[in-house]
Amino acid sequence: MIVKLILVILAAAVIGYLMGSINSAITVVKLLKHEDVRKFGSGNAGLTNTLRCFGKGCALLTLIGDLGKGVVAVLLSRDLLANAVLPDYDMYFIGYVAGMFAIIGHVFPLYYGFKGGKGVLVGVSVFLVLDWRVFCILIGIFAMILLISRYVSLSSIIATACAPFVTVISQYIRWEGYDSWRLVLHGAMTAVMAAIIIWMHRSNIQRLRAGTENKFGKKKAKAE
Repeated sequence: MIVKLILVILAAAVIGYLMGSINSAITVVKLLKHEDVRKFGSGNAGLTNTLRCFGKGCALLTLIGDLGKGVVAVLLSRDLLANAVLPDYDMYFIGYVAGMFAIIGHVFPLYYGFKGGKGVLVGVSVFLVLDWRVFCILIGIFAMILLISRYVSLSSIIATACAPFVTVISQYIRWEGYDSWRLVLHGAMTAVMAAIIIWMHRSNIQRLRAGTENKFGKKKAKAE
C-alpha cells in the first residue's frame, strides 16, 4: 500500500509537471505569428501579455490550452492512474499533487529553459477540477476586484491569496467530521500553489505600488 501510494504520488507529480511545462502562449504565438511572446510587452508568457500584443485569436487559443492542461493533468492522475492503482484511496490528495506540479511546470517549464508564465490560468483550471465550489468563489472574488480596480494582476493576486482559506473553510463546512489532517494538507498544498503564483507577480506588485501597472482594456506597446 505504502509503495503504491509513493509511486502514484511520484507519477502524479511527473504528469502534472510535464503537462504544465507545455506553454500555450509560447506555442500559439510561435505557430501563428512566428514570434516569441516573451520578447514583447511585459515579457510574460501568459494570457494577458498575449492578448495585449497579439490579439484575441491568439489569446483565446492560449486560454483553451492553459485551462486544458491543468484539467488533463488532474484528471489523468486522479481519476485514471490513482483510481486504477489505489481504488479505495482518497483521490483528492492525488489531484492536489498533480495540480501543484502543473503550476510549477507552467512557471518553470522543462521545455522552455524553465522560464514560463505566472500560473494563474493553470491554477484556475486546477481548482475547477479539484473543487468547483472553491473555483466559483475565487472567480467571484477575482471578478469583483477586477470590476472595482480594472487591474487583472491585482485581481489575480487577491483571489489567489484567498484560495487556501476558501479551500479549508469550504471543505470544513461541507465535510463535517472529515479528518482534520486532510483539511490541513489540502490547505497547505493550496498555500504552496498560491505562494508560487503570487511570487511570480512580484513585478506586477512593484508596478501597482508605483502606479504604472496597465489597467484591463488598455493595450500595451511592444517592447521589441
